[in-house]
Amino acid sequence: MGQGNIAAHEENVDVEEIEPGDILKILKAHQGDVGGLISILQEIQSTYGYLPAEALRIVGRQTGRSMVDIYGVATFYRSFSLKPRGRHLICACLGTACHVRGAPRVVDELEQQLGIKAGQTTEDKEFTLETLNCLGACALGPVVVIDGHYFSKVTRARIRPLLDKALEGFDTTELGKDSRIFPIEVSCPHCGHSLMDDGSTIDGHPSIKVTISMDHRDGWLRLSSLYGSYNFSSEFEVPHNTVVRFLCPSCREELPSTSDCSTCGAPMVPMLVNGGGIVKVCSRRGCRNHMLDLI
Repeated sequence: MGQGNIAAHEENVDVEEIEPGDILKILKAHQGDVGGLISILQEIQSTYGYLPAEALRIVGRQTGRSMVDIYGVATFYRSFSLKPRGRHLICACLGTACHVRGAPRVVDELEQQLGIKAGQTTEDKEFTLETLNCLGACALGPVVVIDGHYFSKVTRARIRPLLDKALEGFDTTELGKDSRIFPIEVSCPHCGHSLMDDGSTIDGHPSIKVTISMDHRDGWLRLSSLYGSYNFSSEFEVPHNTVVRFLCPSCREELPSTSDCSTCGAPMVPMLVNGGGIVKVCSRRGCRNHMLDLI
């Protein structure tokens, strides 16, 4: 992002009152973080709903980073926004697989229902609509993500109910009564050994057990095998925003990352889905990004 574009952004975005002291507290809390700038920007956006220009200038002054570098990170990851977003973020996939399955019609219905175009926010600040080239779940298209929840094979008829549910709150949905949350069984991509732990359940299903490594310390991590659930337990506390390495408990090989998280930039950890496919989870504590591609 060039200096001209930075200036244009700062002129076109409405100025929102920010408290410099809050930004300084965020910077102090993240001193020495592995995630560095990304972690700082995540917390600023969590506080304000977007990245105010003045907040970024404070980050630049306090860290010694150039505004070009800061805006480069802020514009590279789609999770960051340089302008205020609505309370609910809708991302519709327009990748090739979703496109041929009717994604343009789904986007058209979203635009009609919300009264906005892709890239805009409703006047009441409830919804922001965005489109992406790929969400990594090609076999499930058309795919729409609302507030971090994946919806597969979306049709025009489902749009209104999904918008109503978003206003109600997806997190109020009970596990076991939501078709978006379903069990999967996974294995190591290196040795093929099952990662399922029948002796320890989470959400009423066998957990997924892996080994994690952080600061020269290894321990077990058990994840819910319900795709769409974020429940887990671990042998030791992993600080928020920390990136950990995932290893197979059987062969001790690190689960190889082939891509970075589109939300925070941390490595995505792949596991083979029994029956065909792959699931990837973000290796950063607190990031809920995950994707499933079934064959």
